[in-house]
Amino acid sequence: MNAPTSSRRRAVGPARLTILLVLVIGVLAACGRPDPSPEETAVSPQEPAVTSEAPGAQKTAQDPAPPSATPPPTSAPTATPPPTPTPEPLVAYLSPDVPADVADVARQGLEAWAVEPAGGAPRAIQWTDAAEGAAISIELAPLAAADPAVTIAERYYAVVAPFDTLADDVSHNDLLQRWVGLSSVGILYVTPESEGPLRTLLDGEVHGAEVVPADEMLDRLLERRDAIGVLPFERLDPRFKVLAVDGANALSNTLDAAAYPLGVAIVVSGTEAAGAMEALSAAVPPTNRDASRLTTLIMTGVTAMSRLTAARMEARGYTYPAEIIADTLSAADITHVSNEVPFIDGCPVNTAENNLTLCSDYTYWAALDAIGTDIVGLSGNHVNDFGRDGARESIQFYRDRDIPIYGNGLNVGEACAPLMWEHNGNTFAFLAVLAFEPSYAWATDTEPGACYYYDHKDAILKSVADLSREVDVVAVELQYLETYQPYPTDQQVVEFRELREAGADIVTGVQSHVPQAMEPYGHGDAGGPGIIVYGLGNLFFDQMWSWETRTELYARHAIYDGRVLSTEILTGVLEDYAQPRWATDDERIDILQRIFDAAPSRPEPEGDATGEGASAAVLAWQEHEEPALQVRLSFPASWEPVEGYQRRYGAEDGWVALSALYGEGLSIGEACTHEAQHQLQPYGSAPTIEMLEVAGQQACRIRPSDDQPEAMEDQAALIVAYPEPVELDGHTYYFLLLWADIDHITRIAESVTLMP
Repeated sequence: MNAPTSSRRRAVGPARLTILLVLVIGVLAACGRPDPSPEETAVSPQEPAVTSEAPGAQKTAQDPAPPSATPPPTSAPTATPPPTPTPEPLVAYLSPDVPADVADVARQGLEAWAVEPAGGAPRAIQWTDAAEGAAISIELAPLAAADPAVTIAERYYAVVAPFDTLADDVSHNDLLQRWVGLSSVGILYVTPESEGPLRTLLDGEVHGAEVVPADEMLDRLLERRDAIGVLPFERLDPRFKVLAVDGANALSNTLDAAAYPLGVAIVVSGTEAAGAMEALSAAVPPTNRDASRLTTLIMTGVTAMSRLTAARMEARGYTYPAEIIADTLSAADITHVSNEVPFIDGCPVNTAENNLTLCSDYTYWAALDAIGTDIVGLSGNHVNDFGRDGARESIQFYRDRDIPIYGNGLNVGEACAPLMWEHNGNTFAFLAVLAFEPSYAWATDTEPGACYYYDHKDAILKSVADLSREVDVVAVELQYLETYQPYPTDQQVVEFRELREAGADIVTGVQSHVPQAMEPYGHGDAGGPGIIVYGLGNLFFDQMWSWETRTELYARHAIYDGRVLSTEILTGVLEDYAQPRWATDDERIDILQRIFDAAPSRPEPEGDATGEGASAAVLAWQEHEEPALQVRLSFPASWEPVEGYQRRYGAEDGWVALSALYGEGLSIGEACTHEAQHQLQPYGSAPTIEMLEVAGQQACRIRPSDDQPEAMEDQAALIVAYPEPVELDGHTYYFLLLWADIDHITRIAESVTLMP
């Protein structure tokens, strides 16, 4: 460091010069290196070095060097940097309407980003209660109106009611009316997770809705059947029916998600939003309804493109049966068909009423192809109607076309093996078994056929249990006792529940020619979400003889992220012996009401399928045999033999009587007409005759008219054609005749089996 020079100079004496030199050296030591050597002279880069000679003095080699004063060591002073200004905190707003689970991770993600921002100085987050002036604002917006560029996540909600609800749709305006308390229709229940999003979607504070926890929603809805609820999509289970909102259903795999009326976007705005977007997008799960994790599975009932169905296909085209329902069924991710009959090249069209040897020509596959058939269950009891060679031909038909089949094979090992499937990350195992006769339809170790359930029951149950640990969804279908009533038989209830308890998620009856009851299960039930469908009715079949056989169900299951989320019931009506159409609104209500009314009582929580704890309704009936009439059936256990009658049983709540009908040379139709039009009019003046199939045989049910005599005690009748005439008391009979009161005839009839 150099001392400033002055323009005015004066002479300096030797003493002063020495002192000055010492001072200069001290100053230099303070400003330069801490320990200058005696030989060093401080030099400024800009000016000449300062010397120790007085002005005008001559320096010689002999002159002694002036003494150097060594200053005491000193510490170099530490420079104090100027204070760094503290960054202003980021003011952030988080809307209270953002669901709590999203809000928590958004808050944590934003605070972590502020501490370690990309390319910037750490900053604190200052949370504010108002969006105005916030540098980062996290809010909700209707999904339909949100800008995808500022959207970090989406959330979907669904309107729900109990499964056995007849309504299918609700309007956005109805929701709004219930929300603000102006609706006279009923109350709206919402969960805490749904309340905030609904404020955004329904524009205002809640006045008429009631907030309830999700696990209480179903109980509240069952208490108030005029109520509806709103659940987050991920909280759905099969105990709820999902209602469409203005026609849009959250379960649909073709949903226009961006336009869905109960979808919200979580959006970010503000001057610092761009920097926070990446951090928030990484922290917040993007959606609770990922379309890439959703699978729709449609399962259908009896298909037998034979007899009059075949005749109509030959006359009107091979895709004629599928023309009306094809678009809906083919839209499913997996479309299932249960085909009861073999494909035989050149199969003859036999429209005889008593033709029970059934097949389909190769060309008829066009109808199944038109509905988008992906998998085919072959557990039907007609699969070997054209013998073992016909069965082999049919199996080869499927294999040549790469059509996946199960429930049937060239031997019992193939028949009982599961079909494995995967879609959108959801894994499936499909099994199909035949729990019915005839025995020639059953596969053997060396011969083709269906997997007979009772010969392999233990192995099937174990397979179900093992598969339930390997895949997400185990679906078992049974060709069971053929009945024509919506009520499942007592044994059917026990055995279908047994499969569910083993680990099946979906249990389906594919035997019933009429729609039967359903039994959904939820999160809180043993085994978790799933459903039992006791019978779907027909798909492509010619049974036009009664309203019940014309009605059809198609179960559309929604599987999401590895679990059964919900089941929709689609309803159809058969026309022209071949072509189903969609049921009208009134027809649909009738169909749904019948199957809902037929639902069996649910088992006690600690019950089991073998009896203890099972519903009283299931165990209240007992099996009864009449060897002379070659019939086995069930009726209430409380009924006793009625004194004075042969083969009549009853109590105060009803009765049944068994007999046989001669009827040599009569068709089933003629025998039924003869009984119904008896001159004494035991069924009234205008009884109804319904043609059926019971125990694999042609049959009919006679319902009395309103003017039936009171003395007949509400008598109805069931007539079943024997496969072979029965000898009784020295006489030959061709028909089984069963009478019972109208309230019990249906459940008794469905339990009938014919003994060899």
